[in-house]
Amino acid sequence: MNITYKRASLEDLALLTETRIQVLRAANQLSDDVDMNKVEKETCHYYQRALLDGSHIAYLVFDGNRFIGAGGVSFFQVMPTYHNPSGRKAYIMNMYTNPAYRRRGIAMKTLDMLIKDTKDKGITAISLEATDMGRPLYEKYGFIKMNNEMELPM
Repeated sequence: MNITYKRASLEDLALLTETRIQVLRAANQLSDDVDMNKVEKETCHYYQRALLDGSHIAYLVFDGNRFIGAGGVSFFQVMPTYHNPSGRKAYIMNMYTNPAYRRRGIAMKTLDMLIKDTKDKGITAISLEATDMGRPLYEKYGFIKMNNEMELPM
């Protein structure tokens, strides 16, 4: 194995967009015949804007030339709070490792790189949404389940 980690740039737009759609299909258990054209188009626009303005960082993982994994973090601003006086937050997303490469530390290293980049920006409030499969990785890293957030489905 020749595993390399690459910080994504605009030249990786197609691969980032394709990977995001794969992750969404897997996380939501969507078949290939579910139309994701609008999500794909908006994802591409998101990456174009967010990679340029620094509000998103992504890493791509390769074994030689073969794409095997990814992870990203989005940065955003909310009102300051007692526990987060800057109001700056980070949201880990789009974590993916090819099934043939799982349980080899690839996701942990990707997550570690994303957390380091987040801390380098001075952001200390980091959250994510975990699938059942990903939960053990995040718990091992130190993430804890939150009980106070709520969501209004629309």
